Amino acid sequence: MSNLDTTSKSDSTSKASGHTSARGHTVVMSDLHLTDMEPGAPGRSLWKRYKRPKFFIDQSFRRLLQYFTHTIKDGPIELVLNGDIFDFDSVMRLPLHSGHHISWLERKRGLNPEEEKSRFKMEVILGDHFVWVEAVREFILKGNSVVFVIGNHDIELHWPLVQKEVRKALRLPPEFEHQVRFCEWFYVSNNDTMIEHGNQYDDYCVASNPIHPLVKMGKSVQMRLPFGNITSRYMVNGMGLFNPHAESSFIMSPAGYFRFFYKYAIRVQPLLLLTWIWSATASFWIALTEGVLPAMKDPLFTEQRVQEIAEKANVTPTQVRMLNELHVHPAVFNPIKIARELWLDRVLILFVIGFLSFELFAIVNIVVPISWLWFITFFIIFFPLLIYYSRDIKSQIIQSMEEAFRQVPTIAKIVGVKRVIFGHTHRELHTYVDQTEVLNTGTWSPAFTDPECRVSFGKKCFAWIKSDNTCGLYVWKDPDLEMIQVKK
Repeated sequence: MSNLDTTSKSDSTSKASGHTSARGHTVVMSDLHLTDMEPGAPGRSLWKRYKRPKFFIDQSFRRLLQYFTHTIKDGPIELVLNGDIFDFDSVMRLPLHSGHHISWLERKRGLNPEEEKSRFKMEVILGDHFVWVEAVREFILKGNSVVFVIGNHDIELHWPLVQKEVRKALRLPPEFEHQVRFCEWFYVSNNDTMIEHGNQYDDYCVASNPIHPLVKMGKSVQMRLPFGNITSRYMVNGMGLFNPHAESSFIMSPAGYFRFFYKYAIRVQPLLLLTWIWSATASFWIALTEGVLPAMKDPLFTEQRVQEIAEKANVTPTQVRMLNELHVHPAVFNPIKIARELWLDRVLILFVIGFLSFELFAIVNIVVPISWLWFITFFIIFFPLLIYYSRDIKSQIIQSMEEAFRQVPTIAKIVGVKRVIFGHTHRELHTYVDQTEVLNTGTWSPAFTDPECRVSFGKKCFAWIKSDNTCGLYVWKDPDLEMIQVKK
């Protein structure tokens, strides 16, 4: 029996009962990626610079909520925080005193997704982002509501203790507590808008079983992490010159990597290549071993669990089951694919090139004694094969966007909506797919393409469904708004 299966139905109903489908205003945003603060260290000013308090979005977020509460007078506001609001995978802080065993790998790459450890990470995030917490609290106390939709980087929000930590930080009077709701992977607002983070259509970030997300790891019960989370924890956390929120910061041409190593890595992290190789290997192994574990579930509570998800999301249990069938097949079941994503295939090819160069050198040297410079010459001759193999590097974000678009007509038919709002890709969008309005709210994360955090990526976007049911995608210019025109 899992911790999630034992949640009482009455508790779930009481938490959901505070929200209604009466038409008001709905504001949707996603991908804030709030995490712990990185203070920096002498001589490492570029190390995870994007986690410095100067790049926090908290004050800007607070001014946006104040803008809404001062501007909107014709009804309550429903704020839907559509996934990856918190980034548990990036939290590196450790408890000073803990009754739980903390392994050496956790000390190097962050705590495992066990309930108490996840609760600690939530406490750290909320403590470092107290301005953001106060902004949400003020917003709710003015009669508005907040819905948290779980994404892939905040999948640990599934834990009851983590949700309790959020409620504790908000310090709401009892009569306001029902204005906060947590939904599994989607939420339907006002019976006409489907709001979903979108990671279920990305095979690298899909939660293989969002209804039963727990697995047994040895003696501990943990949240099953998608492959993308695993790489964030075990690779990116040890490679602090790369920004995890902008893929262009780590997907470069061979010349781009050469310039990067010459300009940054040599003086900040000279052993970056070794860190990458062992981190990628660890990620590969963990992804394969955890990905095939059976989900923890109790058949006596399965129907209750589905019913709870349905009530919180404003749908029927049948619709929950149908939506759950739309997710893509997890990449962890394709070892070659994840090895390619981790660039371990490039390491293997590089090893083969080195081996062939040495063998050719050795054979020639038997016949005619030659210098070791010939080994380097042979290596240079074969090296273009690696460049040729790597020439088609493409972001998987585009592929996940296309998959999400393919599913839009089916989603609209299952739920009976005319509008679908996604997040996850960090790319803002407002368009139509087969008569269904589709939006993506981009990202508010500290996304920069350079270690100095000078070149920002993305815009602070949000979707605004007004009381007259008109919908637009807006950019928060702080203190002004700018509407993004819809693409037909």
